[in-house]
Amino acid sequence: SSNHHRVSFPNPHDSIESRHSQNPEEERKYNMFNRSKKTCHRWTKPICIGRHAFGDQYRATDIIVNEPGKLKLIFEPSGSSRKTEFEVFNFAGAGGVALALYNTDESIRSFAESSMYTAYQKKWPLYLSTKNTILKTYDGRFKDIFQEVYETNWRSKFEAAGIWNEHRLIDDLVAYAMKSEGGYFMLSSAGYGSLGLMTSVLVCPDGKTIEAEAAHGTVTRHYRVHQKGGETSTNSIASIFAWSRGLVHRAKLDSNASLLNFTEKLEAGISNVCLDRVKRDDYVNTEEFIDAVAWELRKRLLGSSRL
Repeated sequence: SSNHHRVSFPNPHDSIESRHSQNPEEERKYNMFNRSKKTCHRWTKPICIGRHAFGDQYRATDIIVNEPGKLKLIFEPSGSSRKTEFEVFNFAGAGGVALALYNTDESIRSFAESSMYTAYQKKWPLYLSTKNTILKTYDGRFKDIFQEVYETNWRSKFEAAGIWNEHRLIDDLVAYAMKSEGGYFMLSSAGYGSLGLMTSVLVCPDGKTIEAEAAHGTVTRHYRVHQKGGETSTNSIASIFAWSRGLVHRAKLDSNASLLNFTEKLEAGISNVCLDRVKRDDYVNTEEFIDAVAWELRKRLLGSSRL
């Protein structure tokens, strides 16, 4: 019907309340297997990438401007008639697009605490990358708050552990990443490698609350094939690691050695499956891959029970 209109709903990935209610930091790490082609041959250790999971593009307001006019940014303090107004741009002709972002000091401070806690637990140096040469106020606020949190709560702990916290311009940090061997925690909004080979964990400032997830989406194209009775070859690694990372955290919270042993053998089994099935003749579909991982897990668990 001509009366039907399409409505663009918010991204469900962003709609998860835990992303905003606990001021989490998102930690992503590429699972490196010996058979995986590395982007940089110098990398011998993981580069763990953390990003802020509150505000910014997740809660941005973006609009299409269809006619000439002025775009303004207005701030009205609560309980006051005084307001601050900035003219952003004067559109002419056909118009264009506009985007408004925000963040809060509280959330940035929680991001800093979560990041430094994670880096300290891993005993890896921490690098915060921003574009504060361009976004002097916005990115500069991240830089200043991170330094304040570090000096107040973490400097002595980091120095005792032989690690450090450092701010770098994103351009400089990318160049450093290409020539480094890895083994550090990098705070950025970008990742690398296949989403199917990546762990993604939301870490809250308390260090106890996490959410492990698969970084990729719902693989709609494969699901449509599955609905029609077709055979799919969906990479299950990220989904399995989402469960295993959650179980690892549970095991650590409960001091559960048996559960920790299970998760270690599960993840090792995935690695072995990827090493063994490397020829075209070894191609497996989704269910066959999961069966192969299950077989590896059983073999490793039975092997350890005989020790």
